[in-house]
Formats: sequence, C-alpha cells, structure tokens
Amino acid sequence: MAQGGPAARVVLRPLATPLPLGFLALALATTVFSAAQLGWVAPDQARIAAITALAATVPLQFLAAVFGFLTRDPVAATGMGILSGTWAVAGVTTLTLPPGGTSPGLGVLLVVAGIAMTVPAAAAISSKVMPALVMVVAGTRFVTTGVYEMTASAGWKAVAGWVGIALAVVAFYTALALELEGAQEDTVLPVGRRGPGRAAMDGEGPLEPDSLAEEAGVRPQL
Repeated sequence: MAQGGPAARVVLRPLATPLPLGFLALALATTVFSAAQLGWVAPDQARIAAITALAATVPLQFLAAVFGFLTRDPVAATGMGILSGTWAVAGVTTLTLPPGGTSPGLGVLLVVAGIAMTVPAAAAISSKVMPALVMVVAGTRFVTTGVYEMTASAGWKAVAGWVGIALAVVAFYTALALELEGAQEDTVLPVGRRGPGRAAMDGEGPLEPDSLAEEAGVRPQL
C-alpha cells in the first residue's frame, strides 16, 4: 500500500482444497452414465444416472465451486461451476427422454461445455498437471457425448462411454492424491505440481504487503 494511504486488512481462514470433493462427485456421475452408454446396465437405468447427477454430483460440485472462489482457486471455482451446471442440464434432460433417447440440443450444450473446460485446464497446467488433466478429459467426455447426442451414432456412444470411464479413473486418482497431500501435508502421490503449485506446497511465495491492493476482494473493482 502507498505510504500514508488507507490500510488494507486481510483475514485469512484456513480452508481445505475443494478439488477432491468435486473430482469424486465427477467420478460418480461419469461412471453411472458410462455404464448406461456401454450397455453394462439396461437403457432404463439411465434414469439412475440422471438422479445421481442431480442429487449427488451437482450439489457437491456447486459446493466445491463456492469454496473454490473462497480459496481463490480459479480451477476449482470455474471448473466445478461449469461441471455442476452441465451435469444439471444433462440430468434433467435424461430424466425427460425415453430410455435410450438422444437430444441434439443437449449435444450442442455438451460440446460447448467441453470447449469451456479448456479455460480452467489452461489455468491449472502451469501449477498442477493432474487437475488440469481431469479438466481436459472432462471436456473430452462432454464433447464426445455431445457428438453422440447430435448423431445418435452407436460408435460415438461407445467412445463417450469409454472416455467417461477414463475420466473416472483420472478423477479418482487425482482426488486421492490431493486428499493424501492435504491430510499428510506432503506429496504422497504425484499431482504434477510445478511453479506456483510447487511453491505453495513448499511454503514459499507469501503475499507481500505491497501486493495486497492488487488482490481480488481488496481492489475496488474485479
């Protein structure tokens, strides 16, 4: 702050990373939808996938998005917000469709949402590789499912289902790695931390008083 100017007081409250919660919620939805797409369960069980998305994934990812903003984590805030909203639309649409039905309108939304997921992925790649990979695979999952919804192609349905399984695996691993990291305050499973992400785990790069005026929530405009 400039000498003689008004003092800025920032109160820090310890908060856990919301990413493990959001990633596990993501794994729930993508797994049950993949089970229906790959024919592991009967087509009418897609309703269970929709209910899972609406009752579990959407509220948990919305909560993760809120705490992402509170912890100033753009990956959690933006990524989980997009995921939450997209799963909500997918869940409601699936509930209203006949078993095995498709929706070109939903397909358009999913393709756009998949492209939108590149934004939080780009924010994460410079500091945490695995969370960035989750966002990229989630985006790919949306795009492939969107193409299936628009074309009703059995081939794209299978591709979307297997991409969904791959997403569940990556999301489970990353959630476990971050959870262990938070519990033991040390890296147990690698998440690809580098740059600012590595500095944060090493306790480096504290906020300088002169830089506080530039922080979101302190400066007059965002």
